[in-house]
Amino acid sequence: MNTRALPLYATIAIFLLAWLVFWLQFPTVLSTRVIGNLLTDNAYLGIVAVGMTLVILSGGIDLSVGAVIAFSGVFIAVMLRDTGLHPLVVFAMLLALTTAFGAAMGFLIDRLAMPAFIVTLAGMFLARGAAYILSIDSVPIQHPFYQSLQSAYWLMPGRGRLTLIGVLMVLTFVLGMVIAHRTRFGASVYALGGGEATARLMGVRQGRTIVMVYAFSGAMAGLSGIVFSIYTGSGYSLATVGTELTAIAAVVIGGTLLTGGSGYMFGTFIGVLTMGLIQTYIVFDGSLSSWWTKIVIGILLLAFILLQKGIMKLSDLRLARQAR
Repeated sequence: MNTRALPLYATIAIFLLAWLVFWLQFPTVLSTRVIGNLLTDNAYLGIVAVGMTLVILSGGIDLSVGAVIAFSGVFIAVMLRDTGLHPLVVFAMLLALTTAFGAAMGFLIDRLAMPAFIVTLAGMFLARGAAYILSIDSVPIQHPFYQSLQSAYWLMPGRGRLTLIGVLMVLTFVLGMVIAHRTRFGASVYALGGGEATARLMGVRQGRTIVMVYAFSGAMAGLSGIVFSIYTGSGYSLATVGTELTAIAAVVIGGTLLTGGSGYMFGTFIGVLTMGLIQTYIVFDGSLSSWWTKIVIGILLLAFILLQKGIMKLSDLRLARQAR
């Protein structure tokens, strides 16, 4: 068995077991209504987690994404309120801006040899501060195009609603899988996460790859901001505080090594759904505090970190035996 895939298998097993326990207590969990809501409610988190997965696979970290999502919502709301531009034009402007912002952070990380933690932490304060400058108050979005986006859905059997943003999250994960596992850029990201020596042996252009990774993360954060603004119908500078940590947790629970170089985009998808399922269970139960979501996620995160540590030791032992 491929030991590197063990966290992915564990993630899938935990998700299926959790769904089984949920179903035994609440049989309606298998309804398309619950499935549709699960995808819709976690769409913005899933999209930003796609970008975070590539960042962590490369051996980096991006702490700016939560602030970028908040900035995106406020930027869209203010631009639509004050300029009269069509939302599609504003979306294009925003994605160009957030992609350039991510690329700039990647450039600093590479050229100045600075830790990604420090650079993206500064990016987090910059993006949040920019959101405060645009507006401190919540800005409602009242555009007919937005109303059509919010009401767009496919009625599944069982009267469940598969919304536009739910579909967009699934398509974003498909794109992420193709990029990570079927392109030369994806191979370069894995090589970069495997270490500098591995990247050199594979002929990876490290600077270019780092810039592209963080540019992609910025683009996904911007897209997540668009989805979040559709979901909430407003822009608020204090929104999505801590989302960057939630995205990191989803990636790790999905089986990606925090040290980089090993993981699967599909695992992140399951990790996002697992976290959403925990929240859904608490809502169905009605007697549990929402803080139990944080507690369970914390336990799962610790368990997966310990599992990753064990797998790394097992791999080291195998390499030592082969060397003998």
